[in-house]
Amino acid sequence: MKQEQKTEEMKKSQHDANRDPLSGAAGAHPVGTGVGTVTGGVIGGVAAGAAIGTVAGPVGTLVGGAAGAVIGGVAGGLAGKAVAENIDPTVEHGYWRESYTARPYITKGVTYDEYAPAYQYGWESQAQYHGRSFEESEPMLSRDWPAHRGKSNLTWEQAKHAVRDSWQRVDHRKPRMEKK
Repeated sequence: MKQEQKTEEMKKSQHDANRDPLSGAAGAHPVGTGVGTVTGGVIGGVAAGAAIGTVAGPVGTLVGGAAGAVIGGVAGGLAGKAVAENIDPTVEHGYWRESYTARPYITKGVTYDEYAPAYQYGWESQAQYHGRSFEESEPMLSRDWPAHRGKSNLTWEQAKHAVRDSWQRVDHRKPRMEKK
């Protein structure tokens, strides 16, 4: 029985390898790349548009904004991917799968599969709300939980402790990741 459970866990772990949808390679980070692209595009577009607009007037602002959005989006996408690559979903799922039952907020008898979306939402959101605390981000996290819960039946009140736990695990590792 124990061996069957380990085999099933291995299958799930391989399934959670965060495969690239095009190449199938493990370790793809589309969420981090997307968040970085949007953030970089907006910031880059505003900065470039303002700089060019100062020199070339209103038309320059529009052209500069468009060019800046593209350039900023590429740079932001690369930065977002770099942050997300420091968070390996396979490692995170493995960690939480092994340790979730020891957490005080877990309802006895509820499986990891029920909590997995909450843990994943925590580490992904921590990268998305980079620089903000969990408490500052909680209103948005609570609002968006239904879109991220997948097949989980957990309410936000049931899931938020797992989300916070995962958020903090990633957040505590950040200084080491940023020194690289």
